[in-house]
Amino acid sequence: MKFIVNNGGKLSGDIRVPGDKSISHRSIMFGSIAEGTSRISGFLEGEDSLNTLRAFRAMGVQILGPDDGRVVIHGVGMRGLKKPEQPLDLGNSGTSMRLLAGLLSGQAFDVELTGDASLSKRPMERVTSPLQRMGARVDTATGDRPPLNITGGRDMHGIDYDLPMASAQVKSCVLLAGMYAEGKTCVTEPAPTRDHTERMLTAFGCPVEKSGATACLHGPATLTACNIDVPADISSAAFYMVGASIAAGSEIVLQHVGINPTRTGVIDILRLMGADIELLNATEAGGEPVADIRVRSAPLTGIHVPEKLVPLAIDEFPVIFIAAACAEGETVVTGAEELRVKESDRIQVMADGLKALGVNARATPDGMIIQGGDIAGGRVHSRDDHRIAMAFSMAALRANGAITIDECANVTTSFPRFAELATAAGLSIRVDA
Repeated sequence: MKFIVNNGGKLSGDIRVPGDKSISHRSIMFGSIAEGTSRISGFLEGEDSLNTLRAFRAMGVQILGPDDGRVVIHGVGMRGLKKPEQPLDLGNSGTSMRLLAGLLSGQAFDVELTGDASLSKRPMERVTSPLQRMGARVDTATGDRPPLNITGGRDMHGIDYDLPMASAQVKSCVLLAGMYAEGKTCVTEPAPTRDHTERMLTAFGCPVEKSGATACLHGPATLTACNIDVPADISSAAFYMVGASIAAGSEIVLQHVGINPTRTGVIDILRLMGADIELLNATEAGGEPVADIRVRSAPLTGIHVPEKLVPLAIDEFPVIFIAAACAEGETVVTGAEELRVKESDRIQVMADGLKALGVNARATPDGMIIQGGDIAGGRVHSRDDHRIAMAFSMAALRANGAITIDECANVTTSFPRFAELATAAGLSIRVDA
């Protein structure tokens, strides 16, 4: 599948992007092992979160839906999961694999976690190492890559774990394993990361104690069913924030977006560059802060992105790089080496794509240096990375010619109907299967 995006245009209207992927994953996981029936609204019906849903169905959980974002989960309790008949195929979802590694390490049965070719290249030592310290047995393929083979029936114990790098997935993995471990499990992170796990566990009746950079819980734990309203995903909204910022005459309102302070780095970075972004109708839904986000076009200026903001915007950097390409002057990103082990090497793939469009972009080991200027039309490869495909789609708003983006099928992992919604907002995009 490829996207062919005509150059020019502007974005306008009131837009509701799909539900938050991180929260959707966790709502299925926690609802499945809770006591009672949980009802989810706003669930993201993308391939990644659907793979999590299918995994729990395969382990005996009755899940109704999704139906227009509504899901009903009949929880089986902490020890009620059953051994699946086949390996659990998690597709492209690193979140599913890393969080399930923790949740399943305390079960009574053996299980294998597999994924697609992209996921099978992603490093897993960062989760297997702390899990082994807790008493789990998790075997990997060569190079600490998937598949993961988890041995059941292990006696787990709590640990104090200092994360070697900021990672919400690793933090969550250890905390979920801690629910099945004896004693107290604490995770200390070197920089703030998204805290959806801590918030949602507390909502399900398993309090997570926070003290500075450390999060702790006591095991063994019990979860009680609750209802979750999944807000719109700020990572998906980010494409429209950048598109409206760079296309003259744009003004859009992104509705009911999650603005968890551990996820708003993209707003902070764009504002530092001069973006006109305003939060409206702030409220709370399901323990998560939400707001409408109004964005008007504005001239952007290159900046050195503060490293403290990098973990708070790690998934949004493909489209932040597009903003930098449209900004006046130089933008420097450092401290973002995590981007090299996402669905693709997002530093190198974005640098290659920008250079193919005539942008002066240089990849560095932990980021990129971009000189803002004109963007030419041309052809780029997303390398089957959904966020890169969507980022280059927005670049066409400022390009001198049409942009063709190859390998776009994986956009459905996080943003079903992206092309349809983008077209309604003013982007001239055609999908060529």
